Amino acid sequence: MTRYDQKPWLTSYAEGVPHEIETPTESLVDMMDASIKQFRKHVALEFFGAETSYAELGDQIARAAEGLRRLGVKKGDRVALVLPNCPQHVVAFYAALRLGAIVIEHNPLYTARELRHQFEDHGAKVAIVWDKVYDTVADFPSDIRQDRLISVDMTDAFPLAKRLALRLPIPAVKKKRALLTEKPAARRVFAWDKLLGTRRISARHPRPSVDDIALLQYTSGTTGTPKGAILTHSNLRANAAQGRAWVPGLRLGKEAFYGVLPLFHAYGMTLCLTFAMSIGARLVLFPKFDIDLVLGAVKHTPPTFLPAVPPIYEALARASERRGVDLSSLRFAISGAMSLPVATVERWEEQTGGLLVEGYGMTESSPVALGNPIGPTRRPGTVGVPFPSTEIRVVDPADPFVDRPDGEPGELLIRGPQVFRGYWRRATETAATLLPGGWLRTGDIVTVTPDGFVTVIDRIKEIIITGGFNVSPSEVEDTLLAHPDVEGAAVVGLPRDGGDEEVCAAVVLHSGSTFNSDALRDFCRSHLTAYKVPRRIIEVDELPRSLIGKVLRRDVRDTMLRHKNG
Repeated sequence: MTRYDQKPWLTSYAEGVPHEIETPTESLVDMMDASIKQFRKHVALEFFGAETSYAELGDQIARAAEGLRRLGVKKGDRVALVLPNCPQHVVAFYAALRLGAIVIEHNPLYTARELRHQFEDHGAKVAIVWDKVYDTVADFPSDIRQDRLISVDMTDAFPLAKRLALRLPIPAVKKKRALLTEKPAARRVFAWDKLLGTRRISARHPRPSVDDIALLQYTSGTTGTPKGAILTHSNLRANAAQGRAWVPGLRLGKEAFYGVLPLFHAYGMTLCLTFAMSIGARLVLFPKFDIDLVLGAVKHTPPTFLPAVPPIYEALARASERRGVDLSSLRFAISGAMSLPVATVERWEEQTGGLLVEGYGMTESSPVALGNPIGPTRRPGTVGVPFPSTEIRVVDPADPFVDRPDGEPGELLIRGPQVFRGYWRRATETAATLLPGGWLRTGDIVTVTPDGFVTVIDRIKEIIITGGFNVSPSEVEDTLLAHPDVEGAAVVGLPRDGGDEEVCAAVVLHSGSTFNSDALRDFCRSHLTAYKVPRRIIEVDELPRSLIGKVLRRDVRDTMLRHKNG
């Protein structure tokens, strides 16, 4: 037995935070229905000033669910979403869940190759996609029929005046319309607003159970290969309940969340799509983080709760101070995805008067597992303590069945109701990450204080975290190796200000080739999403390798640090 079995962190919980949460017994659909019933007249969504009440949101979800049912979607089917933050995203998410289908979230800025890999893996039969990437997905050789590929123009959710200003067509709201509309490129497109032109789904239609799969969230995880983490309704309900319990003083039906995090990311999905909706909050959606948009929205709807990443807090604090924008309405701010500098905490709290605390998690834990207490016991510089109903262990990274002596660094293991079921169709990777007894290997090396506060000091896994997103070094290396001049490549993450990392690469060129870092970056940009493209590329004569030929990325990283600092 170790001291962690005694849960010493419980004494640091904020006043009123329970040690355990109740085991979820209802699905996310039931959770949303309860919010719709309780907060019918409250604003659920705000988008460029256009407001949608909980009653209106419930109606759209019911109609979209019926539309999907008519397309043949049934329990267990996969429904892919390739959408930015917009009201249609929220509706599509819950409409698919209402049928017992499995939602798969995708980054709409991914390249065709990145998206195609995921589509080939999950085999969705229906996809709801941003109109800007419709043609990309339509060209995939997949099982998705043309009438099951649904195009979303997010500007349809803009206020009427804004649509008129943009000279956008105003969708008809009456009379039955044909299901197919013509695109200029002669491709017939099934439009989102047609999906809603049906009756509401019958209340008698079977509903998902709490143990059903709700979501496949793609992640590089601890091994570097993108794969779908299986998250159940129970996992996601539990994490929303843990978040709700963690924040004392939440006002049901009165909080205003700013959705600057992408909903397709596990962090944004849980904090905004589930947690915010579970407490009847107003969710103000932004297609992307934009200083002008966010500070402009503050004048209309002052935010009270902001989940974000450190660079966003830093940028907002500086811009609001410079422009004289009042952010004092922000009572709670939860940071994640990367290390939170103490200086950022101090600047934010001085500017807003609210609290900024750091949490910790991963996609496989739905994603939040630890957090700093919302109160005087918080400890900047740490990732906090385990959430209610969450246990931790610190083990030998070489043998995760051996606990490390108290106080010594080791790999963090997590167990709780938010821990995922495994990876989609990947038994080997599941067995390596999810240990007997339900313990999740995080791949992070941590230290733990006697009273249970956790500090992340290193990472076993070689995943690079940049801008809150995971980048697989292997994926970037494969792209570089596809260039005709490149013989060898190693990709690493180098630290930069704010606790973030930048993607960097060392390459070995074929004999006779000329090194051109700009050309290599352009090549990567044509195959990878922008945040995966190396910021820095250097040429080396050879890559350091182990006796079995494996590239030693840690040695490469040390070389690049010397090169950067020299």
